[in-house]
Amino acid sequence: MAASKKTLNAANLEQLGAKRLAELLTEISKGDAAAKRKLRLELAGNLSPKEAAKEVRKRLNSIARSRSFIDWHKVRDVGTDLEAQLNAISKTVAPKEPAEAFDLLKKFLSLAENIFERSDDGSGYLGSIFDQAREDMAAIAPNANLNPIDTADYVLTCIKDNGYGEYDGLISILAPIMKEGGLKHLKKSVLDWGKEAISMPDDERDFRYYDEDTYKRYRDDHVKYALQEIADAQGDVDGFIAQYTEDNQTVPVIAAEIADRLLNAGRIDEAWTAINKAESSNPYIWSEWEHTRIKVLEAKGDIDEVQKFRWSCFERSLSAEHLKAYLKQLPDFDDLEAEEKAFEYAYNYKHPLQALSFLLDWGKLDYAAKFVIERCEELDGDRWEFLPSAAQTLEEKSPLAAMVIYRTMIDYNLEHNKNTRYKHSGKHLMNCYSLATMIEDYQGLPSHEEYVQGLQKKYPRRDSFWRHVQ
Repeated sequence: MAASKKTLNAANLEQLGAKRLAELLTEISKGDAAAKRKLRLELAGNLSPKEAAKEVRKRLNSIARSRSFIDWHKVRDVGTDLEAQLNAISKTVAPKEPAEAFDLLKKFLSLAENIFERSDDGSGYLGSIFDQAREDMAAIAPNANLNPIDTADYVLTCIKDNGYGEYDGLISILAPIMKEGGLKHLKKSVLDWGKEAISMPDDERDFRYYDEDTYKRYRDDHVKYALQEIADAQGDVDGFIAQYTEDNQTVPVIAAEIADRLLNAGRIDEAWTAINKAESSNPYIWSEWEHTRIKVLEAKGDIDEVQKFRWSCFERSLSAEHLKAYLKQLPDFDDLEAEEKAFEYAYNYKHPLQALSFLLDWGKLDYAAKFVIERCEELDGDRWEFLPSAAQTLEEKSPLAAMVIYRTMIDYNLEHNKNTRYKHSGKHLMNCYSLATMIEDYQGLPSHEEYVQGLQKKYPRRDSFWRHVQ
């Protein structure tokens, strides 16, 4: 069926002709500042990249002067404006005027502090635009005929004023431009900055660090990160490590960072020493440590130790990733036996919901159903973000296990008077009515009728719950 000729799309609008479209755009843009800016930007770009650059610079200067607060509902409009300017820089100005485009990107990034200080953006949308600006800078810089030393001086200025992370990774981005001479110049400048006497600004608007001690901590941290990034750019592993104390190097994530760099440099024995300065006590936080330790063991050629460590990682966190890698290295049939052993281990795991999640994700619904029925008293009915989907997954394989999960949530919500969840609890109980028609053996658990009678006896006055049960 052909699309209607009245449908708003490019093909249909083209039929109106250039003159009529121009009239409509002029009419529509009246009173709409954002639309007018976009049209002016398009007109400037149509004249030349230099004219587009002038229009962008004028708009960036206007944004820099603004002081009004950006409420959450205005964030999208501000972001759209910023994206339009960034798009003009990268796609209209940069191809013909890369040096001008790079200078505009410097101006663009300098807006971040102003924008973040006066905005309410919990979504991270505005931050993502400045992230894109840095990516664009990396693409444009090689063609902008930049001086290595001047670039290093610019980077230093950014490091000193990186309060919102808008310049994160800038050293790595511009390292190819700075080359060895610029990187050495930057390193000396950073070290000199770290030794300067601290004098706080007189202007209270810029007094962001409250006191000298706070500012010194800010400066020391930024000096350390800068020196590490410079070391990475120079391929100086020892320079990177030097920024960490011996105590720092026992932190698993830091031990992993160091070992990874030593490994890439071919210093395998040192990488092994570094990774073993720490041990993972929390598998959720230190997965980097686990993966790096495996890489080092593989580099050492110690496959048996790799397998032992993978299994220990699985036992610690029920990591499906580690288990899959472990099973992949086993001969045929041995992997089936090991997989069965893994399911038995998961069945008895100390954290029941983590175990249930693993069994469901692996597709072992028989184990998961048995697990739910036999360890139902250990389930946390407050986990509303996980349990409903777990119940739905089990409904066909085991209606009883699904019912147990629904009951777990109902019991928790009623016992703790979670009245905002009573609507959901009512739906869960209605699901139980449906599931009851498919259950012949309750395996020692109360039947559906007995369970409902128990709720009525224990919670007769939870009217806001019962009204959702039909």
